[in-house]
Amino acid sequence: MAMAYLCASMLNFFYTLLLKMYSLVLAILSPFNTKAKLRFKGNRRFLEVTDKRKPDEKLIWFHCASLGEFEQGRPVIERFKALHPDWQVLLTFFSPSGYEVRKAYSSADIVSYLPFDSKKNAGLFLDSFKPDLAVFVKYEFWRNFLFETEKRGVPLLSISSIFRAEQSFFKPWGKFQRDVLGAVNYFFVQNALSERLLRSIGIENVKVIGDTRFDRVQDTLKTVKDIEEVKAFKNAKELMVCGSVWEHDMEVLIPFINNTNLKFVIAPHEINQKEIHQWKNSISRKSINYSELSDRINVAEFDVLFIDNVGMLSSLYQYGNYAFIGGAYGKGLHNILEAATFGMPIFFGNQKYHKFQEAVDLIEKKAAFPVKDSLELESVIQSVDKNEASKIAAEYVKNHTGATDVVLEYLEELISKL
Repeated sequence: MAMAYLCASMLNFFYTLLLKMYSLVLAILSPFNTKAKLRFKGNRRFLEVTDKRKPDEKLIWFHCASLGEFEQGRPVIERFKALHPDWQVLLTFFSPSGYEVRKAYSSADIVSYLPFDSKKNAGLFLDSFKPDLAVFVKYEFWRNFLFETEKRGVPLLSISSIFRAEQSFFKPWGKFQRDVLGAVNYFFVQNALSERLLRSIGIENVKVIGDTRFDRVQDTLKTVKDIEEVKAFKNAKELMVCGSVWEHDMEVLIPFINNTNLKFVIAPHEINQKEIHQWKNSISRKSINYSELSDRINVAEFDVLFIDNVGMLSSLYQYGNYAFIGGAYGKGLHNILEAATFGMPIFFGNQKYHKFQEAVDLIEKKAAFPVKDSLELESVIQSVDKNEASKIAAEYVKNHTGATDVVLEYLEELISKL
């Protein structure tokens, strides 16, 4: 018993030390790196918005790591707010790419960075906002925040969560990490493997409901915006929408673009005019930026349209006959469901896609295709049954909706007991 206590104390010490080192690294990098600067300054940002907390109203706290997780939490947030306008919604992000884009999100009463996971920060944060319910989306399991939430008796859900056997939770030496999961009242997971893994470590409060993103992307069909410039650009020709692409994606796409008659709408993951200019110089076909369009330009004469703004991507897919989704040659595949919901064959890199269940499923169904390089992309696209793949992709999204309803039903049960 004494040895176990000593080990736990040492692990807590090293965990706290690592967080302090992380904070120090951000402080050192902040003068030279915008994201590091934003995240470092954001650590105490919550103190600036505590006055928005209305003590006479109930509050539900949603936490998302970044934009991808926000899109999973969004349908739950918006439908909860519609059902309970008398409740306040607190939304937190860890990443600047989430907070900076959604800091004015209208369905949340309070938006903030989540401070670094120290026991002091967690206690101050929770005592300031006093949440009645908490919902963490997908991956976020911050040790001190979860334990301090449990200590205060706040029901905590994990939604759209997904687990893999190689994670430390499920290793013989992973008790320190496993303990954190015990602070979660209920897990709503994406697949049966996640359920089996959790049950294998003694967690029984778990249910497979799928991914709430399916509800979110299905909703885009009802709210999609017409973009007349893109419609004119397409000009009834076949078009590939390239969403959230990075440099490595463009290294594959550019030779393909130069060797096909398709038209292309390209939305970079990050807007960098210098990088876009370099890509345009490597493309032999006529290309133009969205910001350069005017009434004096016949956009139909161009073959490649670069989207040099944010917020349009989900509506762009309505014009696509094919989609190429970026990220899989780098840190990980970006959202393919926005494209799938409009029904089209989907292509992406052949490296970092395996942990995304929807990608694995659509590959098996022959509606999505990982490609190694431009030659393989050209070969595969010529062999694809476009109509069949389009139908499969759209039906896949439609058949996987409904997770949001299950989460809301459970939240209603919790509210009835408050």
